[in-house]
Amino acid sequence: MSGLPSRRRVLTTGAGAVLGTAAFGASALPASASPASARSPRGEETRSLDELYRAALAEGGKLVVYAGGDTPTQQDGTKAAFRDRFPDIDLTLIVDYSKYHDVRVDNQFATGTLVPDVVQFQTLHDFDRWKRQGRLLHYKPAGFSKVYDKFKDPDGAWVATGAIAFSFMYSTAEVGSDARLTPRDLVDPKWKGRIASSYPHDDDAVLYLYALYARTYGWDWVARLAAQDVRFARGSNSPGEAVFGGQKAIGIGTAGSAVGSSPARFVIDEGHPFMAWGQRTAVLRQAGNRTAAKLFLNWQLSTQVQKASFNGWSVRTDVTPPAGLKPIWKYPNAHLDGFPRFMADRAEVERWKQTFALYFGEVQGAPTPGWLGLHPGA
Repeated sequence: MSGLPSRRRVLTTGAGAVLGTAAFGASALPASASPASARSPRGEETRSLDELYRAALAEGGKLVVYAGGDTPTQQDGTKAAFRDRFPDIDLTLIVDYSKYHDVRVDNQFATGTLVPDVVQFQTLHDFDRWKRQGRLLHYKPAGFSKVYDKFKDPDGAWVATGAIAFSFMYSTAEVGSDARLTPRDLVDPKWKGRIASSYPHDDDAVLYLYALYARTYGWDWVARLAAQDVRFARGSNSPGEAVFGGQKAIGIGTAGSAVGSSPARFVIDEGHPFMAWGQRTAVLRQAGNRTAAKLFLNWQLSTQVQKASFNGWSVRTDVTPPAGLKPIWKYPNAHLDGFPRFMADRAEVERWKQTFALYFGEVQGAPTPGWLGLHPGA
């Protein structure tokens, strides 16, 4: 998103799981651990970023990251910051919907053509499956013990490096600076033709948000929203861009920051649902650039990077949010626990997707990151 949050995407089908499993045969590969000399008594990395940087350069100085997201440029800030800090690392960071990246990685496993060293996706269920299959390196970066417990695998197979929230937002200029819209208000006829939304049946995080709305406000609310002449588009960046660009007053199914309310207010009010999750990141066990991958994880989890998050939320318990915010796990209406369960039940996900297609029509349009093929970054 231009000037908006960075994020990711999803959809692992049974076929993807079969591909991943078939590549192994009957048994899973063993997970590797870091050298004892590089681990603290807690099992965490003890080398500094500079020490890891030097070791990564000695290893070859290359790194490939597959990151979930909406547009090719969405992670440009991350790339620029990493390259500024570690200028001699040849970083390739490829953004695509998580639902394409995950099956792409499964296919690369199956064909022996693995490209990325690091994966950073919204498809939370993939990480549990890949751990069972022995695909992930068990590694605890520095600060791992400070990460919120539900944002990390206890064995270090994966760790969340960013806390992301989806809700709706509205233009304070269009709606009023003193207005306090709730999801219930989105079906008011006065907003007809003035709402943008990402397709809920194209992105699993938006799907979960819409499922929460349907469960809370009922199917009549969904039917009334469908009559609002909502402008649906692919990519969770699209609703925010419509609001910030002055095209629509309201955007549904997008990431945002609840720090400040001008020119748009991102709604996380008590008593009404929104959704949030920890964007999981892992080093692949077969990574060709393992030390550079570890450097990337340590840098992402560093307090300096965590304090600079676009929405004010950190995955670390020792990073205090800006005034007016609580840690994301302190919001019961964010449904942090519900999203991983939702993602794990792929049959239920498909039922929700097809039901929303009946209300809102089929997904249309090319994917906003473009068509990247089987081996981007190779």
